[in-house]
Amino acid sequence: MFKDTKAFSSFSVNDLQKAKEFYQQVLGLEVKERSDMDLLELHIKDGNPILIYPKPDHTPATFTVLNFPVQDIEETVDKLNLLGVHFAQYEGAIKTNEKGIFNAGGHSIAWFEDPAGNILSVLQEG
Repeated sequence: MFKDTKAFSSFSVNDLQKAKEFYQQVLGLEVKERSDMDLLELHIKDGNPILIYPKPDHTPATFTVLNFPVQDIEETVDKLNLLGVHFAQYEGAIKTNEKGIFNAGGHSIAWFEDPAGNILSVLQEG
């Protein structure tokens, strides 16, 4: 039924302007404002836009809403730290190292939050 559809994702934030600044200036994404619908579009290479919409009673998701594959997770984490991004520290089954990176089975992932508290990640395979 949906095999050939161009699905897209969306999530909410409590401050559209802060989100725009973060995704554009910190993460370096192409961000377009959709004033006709009061939302943002994140443009990702070879993908459909990701929609970000304002929600006054926004509650951040308790799961990862957006993952960014990277070539070198250590380098990416270091660069994002310089831009003021703080990575989550976890214990237990997903214990992260001092940089906030979890390594398992040849995969590495590090989680951080956008200004609205939504969980994002950078991940490296292989």
